[in-house]
Amino acid sequence: MPDLYPEDQQRVKSYLERPENQVERENFKPMRLLLIIFVVLLILTGISYLVASNHGLI
Repeated sequence: MPDLYPEDQQRVKSYLERPENQVERENFKPMRLLLIIFVVLLILTGISYLVASNHGLI
């Protein structure tokens, strides 16, 4: 990453130190995301199966 001029670096530092940019976040949990994606996929699969069976395709 290129170095910034000192005045630009100071502006970046002051921006990052403002209270609205100091939000505490939870740790990223990839397994939770994978579970949510899997559940949504199951729901969409179930809906498509019901639509197909109602139209006599299955």
